[in-house]
Amino acid sequence: MTSHQTTQTMKPATAAKKLGVYLEATPAEFQEGVVSRTELNTLQADPPQWLQDLRRNGPHPRPVVAAKLGVSISGLARGGVTEPLTTEQIDALKQESPEWLQQERATQAEVRKEAVRLKEKKAAQGEESGRPRS
Repeated sequence: MTSHQTTQTMKPATAAKKLGVYLEATPAEFQEGVVSRTELNTLQADPPQWLQDLRRNGPHPRPVVAAKLGVSISGLARGGVTEPLTTEQIDALKQESPEWLQQERATQAEVRKEAVRLKEKKAAQGEESGRPRS
């Protein structure tokens, strides 16, 4: 009995998300087709010019915009940013440094500090539980 392996495919939206690009800015043939796992790996390993340009200049999806600004996705929404932004627009926002952006960056820094604190606390508790009791 021979094993017949089917090709794993994904919707363009899923592939765009994995590539970190805004689907509506991709070429029509990418948006209209399906993407196989092999094609995705090829796009990641050797990106075509359109993908390089999108990653460099945008428009970028919200998760990428949030990462570039150092805030959460919900922080973007609280700041009124609901649309994809280009790299130029992101750089302009960084230069302007509006109050909401400063506040969201501070919030994000606190969240990261708390995550580190909890991780260290959990690690310390793990060490304690590993010791024999006397």
